[in-house]
Amino acid sequence: MSVSVVLFTCDLRLHDHPPLRAAVDSAPEVVPVFVLDRAVTDAGFGAPNRMAFLADCLADLDAGLRERGGRLVVRVGDVVEQVREVVDAADADEVHMAGDVSAYAIRRERRLRAALEAAGRRLFVHDTVTTAVAPGALTPAGADHFSVFTPYFRHWSQEFLRNPVPAPRAVRVPEGVASAPLPARQDVAGTSPGLAAGGETEGRRRTAAWLRGGLAAYEDRHDDLPGDATSRLSPHLHFGTLSPVELVHRARRHGGAGAEAFVRQLAWRDFHRQVLAARPAASSADYRTRHDSWRTAESAAQDIAAWKEGRTGYPVVDAAMRQLVHEGWMHNRGRLLTASFLTKTLYVDWRVGARHFLDLLVDGDVANNQLNWQWTAGTGTDTRPNRVLNPVRQALRYDPDGSYVRRWVPELRGLDGPAVHQPWKLPGLERARYDYPDPIVELPDGLARFRHARGQD
Repeated sequence: MSVSVVLFTCDLRLHDHPPLRAAVDSAPEVVPVFVLDRAVTDAGFGAPNRMAFLADCLADLDAGLRERGGRLVVRVGDVVEQVREVVDAADADEVHMAGDVSAYAIRRERRLRAALEAAGRRLFVHDTVTTAVAPGALTPAGADHFSVFTPYFRHWSQEFLRNPVPAPRAVRVPEGVASAPLPARQDVAGTSPGLAAGGETEGRRRTAAWLRGGLAAYEDRHDDLPGDATSRLSPHLHFGTLSPVELVHRARRHGGAGAEAFVRQLAWRDFHRQVLAARPAASSADYRTRHDSWRTAESAAQDIAAWKEGRTGYPVVDAAMRQLVHEGWMHNRGRLLTASFLTKTLYVDWRVGARHFLDLLVDGDVANNQLNWQWTAGTGTDTRPNRVLNPVRQALRYDPDGSYVRRWVPELRGLDGPAVHQPWKLPGLERARYDYPDPIVELPDGLARFRHARGQD
């Protein structure tokens, strides 16, 4: 009796899972396996928030498989060694997995393919599992990838998307394949107190609620800081408990400006992945160098500490940074503001900020995190690399009555309107009532330093 293996990585779901569907269709018995890869967790990507969310996802995936007569096999160690052991134990003929774009994922795929072929087994890698459009599917004339989003999105919008595949009704797993215990959220220390729950069941529940109650207003409200009107589906997209292909189809069925704006954000995910697939070094090196002489973790230690702690003296920046610590997630407008403040107002190396975000963000991944940071720092794909976001103007525009700031900066709850965004303008005695720091840099000074560094003065 033939056996297939499905290697789950960042695609922890049963619905619209082409590798699982192919494995079920090709063999009467299937081994679903997930490897807790020490090369990933020990390299700093095993942050507590993501490990806790991962535990939820694996528990939910195992529960879904058991409802279908199967189970999830969990292994710990080197992914190639562990998959080989599973293949040998089950006497499997082939392995199915999703494609991925990071430099490590590409090396993993090559190593796994070589090991399986040496043993007379086959590896099948499926595209459009973690993206709606495969990373290499769209290329401009004379280049191997799009470096600007707008033309990419124009082509992306015209691309045919496959139809989602249904979850299998039954998964029969052969006997004799050993599994490590499932990790548990409660065993992970150091998580954010407001960390959301993970798993496909939760992801699909959130999706249904979002499509029903939030999608229509998304175009008008996605930058509304206090309104919290974004989908909050990014952690589920990162871990693959939701299918980007299915989300695009479902949003388009609803139609309207909100759906178009939401689909555009899904296209940004695909855009970053095709950039990283073509330029793997962009995870740590400037995509487009500006020859910056950044301040570093050593030269700007006090400013960086104030930024991380939410004590910069700029309330909207501090509110967003405190949301990150509490939830392991940050509003999209907050991400832009805090990144611009660190890289352009404080002129600190974007890699310092990207590393801090990866330490806390439950949705932190190499493609989106690193390339969004580069976009904001002006070393990435932004066509206006020297733009600087003024945190006060941004706060007055996107948090006009100060609700977002008061939610996360309780020291300022006695203030409202413009005053909450500029407490340093209060009269001396009134200002003394609020235990809140002075700005760590004057905005004109930060702007002048940045312009001088970029040769604009």
